[in-house]
Amino acid sequence: MDKPAIWQMIKEAVESLGGQADYPSIKVYIGNKWGDVNENTVNAQLIALSVNQPSRVHYPQNKKPRIANGPYDILYSNGPGQVVQYRPQEHGIWEIYEKEFGALGVRLISSDASDDEEGIDQASNSLLFPLEANLRDFLIANLHTVKDYRLNLYTDPQTGRDGKEFPTDVGPIDILTQDENGDFVVFELKLSRGPDRAIGQLLRYMGWINKHVAAGRRVKGIIVANKMDEKIKYAVSVTKDIVLFEYELQFKLSKPSALE
Repeated sequence: MDKPAIWQMIKEAVESLGGQADYPSIKVYIGNKWGDVNENTVNAQLIALSVNQPSRVHYPQNKKPRIANGPYDILYSNGPGQVVQYRPQEHGIWEIYEKEFGALGVRLISSDASDDEEGIDQASNSLLFPLEANLRDFLIANLHTVKDYRLNLYTDPQTGRDGKEFPTDVGPIDILTQDENGDFVVFELKLSRGPDRAIGQLLRYMGWINKHVAAGRRVKGIIVANKMDEKIKYAVSVTKDIVLFEYELQFKLSKPSALE
């Protein structure tokens, strides 16, 4: 029988140990069931799988901002060398987010344990995209829905590279588009709230496009988030080339039509 991935071993171990365990107990369980497994790898995965561990952002599965509601968000660290199964209703909703200058961090975004559910923003009571990549891909497929804009995904005429995760020297742009006049529109996406520091990040991308790509064309920016902070609204009110959009997901059930 093939061995499962290390994170799956850890998940089974914690569940079998009653939903809470220390690191040594988890390693003993894994060793007894699957034999010799690299201890350093287990230690690393215990950190990577814990939603409130700041160091988790250094591991491959956590290299992008996202809400902690996926398969790699299964543990909560409740002390040195101690973990329990992660329960959003008890531990709050956590996220991996982008800090100033592009570094990633871990933070609690909602601690109202009585009402929170995974993927729900309590402030707006609306569904969130589970991953920034989902929001990005949805927007790319539906650029026609961006009000007051007629946009197309940019394609570099020299390399053929499109505007999805467009690479720059100051970081990747979420979406790079052009409008009907050929002007550039840079998108910065935030899964939950749009903080005012997102403006600095967007301006950095806009400045790079202006210098290296635009060739005299105007460069504008759009920030998309589920909910905008008041601070960012004030900041954008004195700029002419950046606008804000809030997204909203809806879930609806309906009965299928009757057979004819």
